[in-house]
Amino acid sequence: MSASLQFSEADARIFVPDGMDRQSALSRVTHLGIGAHQDDLEFMAVHGILACFDDPAQWFGGVTCTDGAGSSRSGAYAELSDAQMRALRIEEQEKAATVGGYGAMIQLMQPSSRIKDPADHSAADDLFAILEATRPRVVYTHQPADKHPTHIAVLLQVLAALRRLPPEHRPEKVYGCEVWRGLDWVVDDQKIALDVSGDCRLAHALANAFDSQIAGGKRYDLAVEGRKRANATFFDAHHADGAEKVWYALDLTPLVDDPQLSVHAFIDRFLNRFADDVHGLLGSRAESSSP
Repeated sequence: MSASLQFSEADARIFVPDGMDRQSALSRVTHLGIGAHQDDLEFMAVHGILACFDDPAQWFGGVTCTDGAGSSRSGAYAELSDAQMRALRIEEQEKAATVGGYGAMIQLMQPSSRIKDPADHSAADDLFAILEATRPRVVYTHQPADKHPTHIAVLLQVLAALRRLPPEHRPEKVYGCEVWRGLDWVVDDQKIALDVSGDCRLAHALANAFDSQIAGGKRYDLAVEGRKRANATFFDAHHADGAEKVWYALDLTPLVDDPQLSVHAFIDRFLNRFADDVHGLLGSRAESSSP
């Protein structure tokens, strides 16, 4: 990859917290998180951030696809214009990258409307270039049952980019992580339980880098911490907790390995198993006990 990697948006940014040259910084990335919005990575891909923190053999790289202009705002931030909010969200994301010791942080600066346009493949083109430059072992992105339309649009762009890679350049694992819809409903043997019990001070500092959202009316920091602990406790009804904190994901690797497998057919595997599990637990006794 050339050090002058070009993206679709002229103001796309590559930030390297430790000042290494961009080409070397990108090539050292082993775990890559690709999220829609500033702060998505710090919640859904914290497993990768924790795995790489202070480990010279592993580096987390982040990609945020949207520009942050449409972020919610209230309180002290209520009067900020879209342009001001955009600048603040960029700053917050780069602060989080510094706190988390990321190998590199890329912000593609695309409007959400562009990413959600099925006829626009520019985000997939950008992501393909990033994946070729980094060749990570693990990729974290959004999961196909998420309820945020921009998250789903980013997932589809990520899959398009990954499927264009030659097999030898593809990551070993691709995880679709919960954010705007939890994955506790997925049958246990189908879901990936990522242990995120690491340094709580780091996770707290990462969340609090995004003050415009937390102080602005959305307590993501508390919600995410609660979900981690709830996932760990409610994962198994019959045994002591195996981890203090857990974040759920789906293994999306089959979607990358088999370009003929549709996202609809893929998620149906999980939805159908969930329905079968619910009906099976109810059993015939539910019918016989009806008034």
